[in-house]
Amino acid sequence: MAEWKKTSLGELVDIGSSKRIFYKEYVAEGIPFYRSKEVIEKHNRHAVSTELQISNERYNEIKEKFGVPIEGDMLLTSVGTLGIPYIVQKDEIFYFKDGNLTWFRNFNTNFLNQFLYYWIISPIGKSELDMVSIGSTQSALTIKGLKSITINSPPLPEQKAIASVLSSLDDKIDLLHRQNKTLEAMAETLFRQWFVEEADEGWEANSLLEIIQLIGGGTPKTAISEYWNGDIPWLSGGDIASNHKSFINCSLKSITEVGLNNSSAKLLPKYATVISARGTVGKYCLLAQPMAFSQSNYGILPKPKISKCFFLTYLLVNHVVEELQSSAHGSVFDTITTTTFKEIKVHLPTEIEILRFEQSVSPYFKKMFLNKSQIRTLEKFRDTLLPKLMGGEVRVMI
Repeated sequence: MAEWKKTSLGELVDIGSSKRIFYKEYVAEGIPFYRSKEVIEKHNRHAVSTELQISNERYNEIKEKFGVPIEGDMLLTSVGTLGIPYIVQKDEIFYFKDGNLTWFRNFNTNFLNQFLYYWIISPIGKSELDMVSIGSTQSALTIKGLKSITINSPPLPEQKAIASVLSSLDDKIDLLHRQNKTLEAMAETLFRQWFVEEADEGWEANSLLEIIQLIGGGTPKTAISEYWNGDIPWLSGGDIASNHKSFINCSLKSITEVGLNNSSAKLLPKYATVISARGTVGKYCLLAQPMAFSQSNYGILPKPKISKCFFLTYLLVNHVVEELQSSAHGSVFDTITTTTFKEIKVHLPTEIEILRFEQSVSPYFKKMFLNKSQIRTLEKFRDTLLPKLMGGEVRVMI
């Protein structure tokens, strides 16, 4: 650790913000304009979901007078959800909201932007950010506070080696996520081909509730400690929403056998589908292992009419989810009820054809399942390694 040096961030990188953009300056077509929400999506390697833009003229005016983010700069969410970093990529053109985001640029030649990125998301960095955050109602990071943070960093070659190890893990995780999106799209295409584009007019019409079984969830009493922190994963609506259209293999909470047996909670088998049925309705995922779930959701299992076709069941939910959402109702929260499922009609071929489809689509889902398991392993390894690398406990050979 003798080679590591403690320096304030203000000495290592210029820290500032953007010029103010007003609501009236948004335009229908122009240069992308990011807030914290969009930067968090970029950090998570997701597409930007909300397209805000400013005019090319306004962007060029700011660029000429004050500068704009360029490749290698870093943005940091600084209000509300704090401390989510994003490094600007090659050929990216955008501007960003003042106050919401802090701008790191002109890095010292001996200080690597990627090292700072990983330091910020490590437990060490998060703790330092917490100590300089302000605000009782809504937390915020100030430029002054960020400049005052002291970071302990190794020489540049070791910074590069650490960043290389961690970024290679992130790249592998991202590749597996993208593979799963491709596999899911292929399964959905196959479903449309069999059950929509090549559907036979003679197929029998079924109420959705005739071919699937809805299972209600439950929550063990939170005041009884022996019901919680057991070996059975227990899903909330938030767990399902954050794993929408994906395998889910972990949860924030777990319950015990005693908790399961002394509540209305039910244990669903591997490959069952769960869907959020109250509040934010229509978020769904596929179980990678047996799990229980809360009463604001439904478990969905195939009835004998479609045998043990778990993947067809999942794709049926995907096919009708917009109809389920549009039919949701409630005085306080939107709710999907058994009646909602009962009123939806689907047309199905013979049992032999259904089983043939399940066999055709199963390899896609089983590959997704293996990828998800590998993602989980890599994430655990990265999260274990990150604080050790940032604290100098584990050194990288150069």
